[in-house]
Amino acid sequence: MSLLGRLKLPAHEATTAQVGAAYPFAASAPLGVDRVLVGRDLAGNAFCHDPFELYRAGIVTNPNITVIGQIGRGKSALVKSYLLREAAFGRRVAVLDPKGEYGPLARALGTEPIRLAPRQGTRVNPLEWSGLSAEEARLGRLALLGALAEASGHRHLSPGERLALELALDEVVRGGSGQPTLGQVVAALLAPAAAGAARAGLSERELAAEGREVGLELRRLVVGDLAGMFDGETSGDLPSRRHLVVDLSEVYHSEALPALMVCASSWLAAMTAGGPDNGGQSLLVVDEAWAVLSEVAVARYLRSSWKLARARGRANVAVCHRASDLEAAGPRGSEEARLAAGLLADSETVVCYAQPASELPVLAGLLGCSPGELAYLPRLGKGVALWRVGTKRYLVEHLLAPSEMDLVDTDARLRTTDDATG
Repeated sequence: MSLLGRLKLPAHEATTAQVGAAYPFAASAPLGVDRVLVGRDLAGNAFCHDPFELYRAGIVTNPNITVIGQIGRGKSALVKSYLLREAAFGRRVAVLDPKGEYGPLARALGTEPIRLAPRQGTRVNPLEWSGLSAEEARLGRLALLGALAEASGHRHLSPGERLALELALDEVVRGGSGQPTLGQVVAALLAPAAAGAARAGLSERELAAEGREVGLELRRLVVGDLAGMFDGETSGDLPSRRHLVVDLSEVYHSEALPALMVCASSWLAAMTAGGPDNGGQSLLVVDEAWAVLSEVAVARYLRSSWKLARARGRANVAVCHRASDLEAAGPRGSEEARLAAGLLADSETVVCYAQPASELPVLAGLLGCSPGELAYLPRLGKGVALWRVGTKRYLVEHLLAPSEMDLVDTDARLRTTDDATG
């Protein structure tokens, strides 16, 4: 045998798993659902995604979605067009819009955004929990009131304060014929009824002392600088609207934004609760989710809503700019950080647009991606995102129809201003 023959190496052999690791996304198997069309994956296949169809098929264990993307990468375009396309299949859409960017979507859905601001006349009642059993409604209201009180006071409630809050709510529900309001609960906290005090084995004075600080904190939403948004019955025909967009842009820079967002999201969740037998399936979007996650009490409340998604027939959608927004919710190992990470863990679909290299260590833990998959993230072009759907990964280019361009154009006002100034 020649020297060349003796030096010849054997043919290299590799499993399909090894080849897949070397060339991620090159041959992704389709998800197996035929709606809603998002765009195309790297392999050239049409990419469809619907959280309810995927859950029914057993591909995901919950319908929740988290979308991560920096400004200008296509995150807003995806969310808005995705909601419009879901509505075409009969889904109900609800959006918590802290910056006032979903007005065009609201009008495309045949409605107007609900603009909330102090003393402007439009109210939504966060304690309006219709369509649920009395016990479910009571537990939901207590959870919300506790989250509001803790967020307002920036501390945990004492057992006595929780008792006072519970008795105040029960007193209002027992004495009224309609939905309880925040104003009524505050009044009952500051001036408790003798019957409620007796049931707790306390005097009226003792019960009033237990609930005083909580009542004064919540009073800010009733007669203080934040009055006129969540302190009374829901205005007009708002509960009857099929699609709901709540605009909080007037209070976006308020230090109380997390508490205001949890009030609005609670109302939206109540309006879309019930599942297919009561109002159909729905999507609830919480934009600027970092603001909610920055306050442990409201983050805890939001995560409880995430866990109820399947029972309520609802897909929750959290939108944030960076993966580190989730870690920045609190110090490493803190309850805030655990809640933020848990929120992502409770989202079986994660959509991640291009992120700087500094974000990759955070994403490795949060997304469970391989180094090869993560290496793509800093290089992704506008409109292309890494999708994690259950255990599967895809690189997807989001495609817009011409009719959707005005809907997702967040730079329109900037260009109009530039044009007007020459």
